[in-house]
Amino acid sequence: MKSEFDNIYNIEVQKLLLSHLIDDPDVFVRCRSIIKDDYFDDKLRRAVRFILSHADEFQEIPNSHLIHAKTNVMINSLSDYGISMNSEWFLTEIVQFCRYKGIENLLLEGVDLLQKNQFSTIETRLKDALTISLVSDLGISYFDDPRSRLEKMLDKSAMVSTGWESFDKKLFGGFIRGGLNVFAGGPGSGKSLVLQNLALNWALMGHTVVYFTLELSEELVSLRIDSMITGKSTKEVFGSVGDTAFSIKMKGKKAGTLFIKKMPEGGTNTNDMRAYIKELQIKTGLKPDCIVIDYLDLMYPNNQRIDVSNLFVKDKYVSEEIRALMYETDSFGATASQLNRSSVEANGEFDHSHIAGGISKINTSDNVIAINAPSHMKEKGELEFMFLKTRSSSAVGQKIRMRYGNTSMRIDDIFSSDTIETEKPSSTAELKERISQQVDKVTEGRITQFDGLMVQQRRLM
Repeated sequence: MKSEFDNIYNIEVQKLLLSHLIDDPDVFVRCRSIIKDDYFDDKLRRAVRFILSHADEFQEIPNSHLIHAKTNVMINSLSDYGISMNSEWFLTEIVQFCRYKGIENLLLEGVDLLQKNQFSTIETRLKDALTISLVSDLGISYFDDPRSRLEKMLDKSAMVSTGWESFDKKLFGGFIRGGLNVFAGGPGSGKSLVLQNLALNWALMGHTVVYFTLELSEELVSLRIDSMITGKSTKEVFGSVGDTAFSIKMKGKKAGTLFIKKMPEGGTNTNDMRAYIKELQIKTGLKPDCIVIDYLDLMYPNNQRIDVSNLFVKDKYVSEEIRALMYETDSFGATASQLNRSSVEANGEFDHSHIAGGISKINTSDNVIAINAPSHMKEKGELEFMFLKTRSSSAVGQKIRMRYGNTSMRIDDIFSSDTIETEKPSSTAELKERISQQVDKVTEGRITQFDGLMVQQRRLM
């Protein structure tokens, strides 16, 4: 039994659509990007291919006589039908036609793709078909309303704080939704610790955070965050499980949600992460505000045919796909990447040449920040960030020092009161040493922080 949809786009309807397409140059230009010859009936495909190639090569649409002469297919002009078709109707109809045919073609080829295990290709093609549309947003009309445009740029609501005041200042407010932010560091520099600190910052701000770990286990990531919340070493966390659990519960009452998910190290791609996010939404009703990926270099492209041994190409695709994931989910977040061997001799003066895999991931990223944490700096309880690329500010080449808790692994601003409270000194001698390290950093308006340390000294005496 035939469905009413069997003839919805029969060959006569398709000819009518082509007639409108070749009659109206303005309409043709608007539709050119979504028209494909394989959307049309076999008897019309040769004509469609000719129309598209002729228009691309000669910047003009061939008339019905030329089309017939070249392809032996007759596409009549609308005037031949004695009708005048509404352009708005046509634009709506052509979009629906292309979506319908895109999905129909995928269904017809779906079995072969399944047998070849090309699941990512199926997902990509389905997504492409469902999102076929004409450009409706014409962008900014520069001279129309400059005041509103400037006020909108001053509005920082689109920016999301990192939780580090000194970091946010360099980026004029923090990270943007839909962007790709990469922290680059050598082995042992603390890439994962930086990402875990950020995830905790965002969760404590009330956001829903998904932390994908491709290297460390869910339990180890959780244990590190236990230390960051309580200010205890991992050993002390196990020594007082009850107190630790109570502290985390109390913090959690005012926090958002943090999901930590271990993904397979070999072969994980953004489609796997999309599937997890979808499952999370179905089971909890929560949509992630923030996605943290630990880390970019361990991921694979969605297209299995890409040669992953070519790091430049692999990282290009992976970076673009992570950024697309952030954009689609309207989320913000961060990931990390390795610095190459040459960075060892750079002494903290990093540049784009020190990023493993090359320039491809840098081109895609909105912000690239290098982590400098040599042993002598960590011993002092500090680490350094250097901005290698920023889209939203002029911080490129600038550095900031951050406070690093050797016990808790917590990263804070140098003058953060949270750091002082969390990293309590264990002796008067340790406190005096910390005071002497801070003296030369005390600036106008920060005296209260120094006074706080002195109060703690008197309590220990």
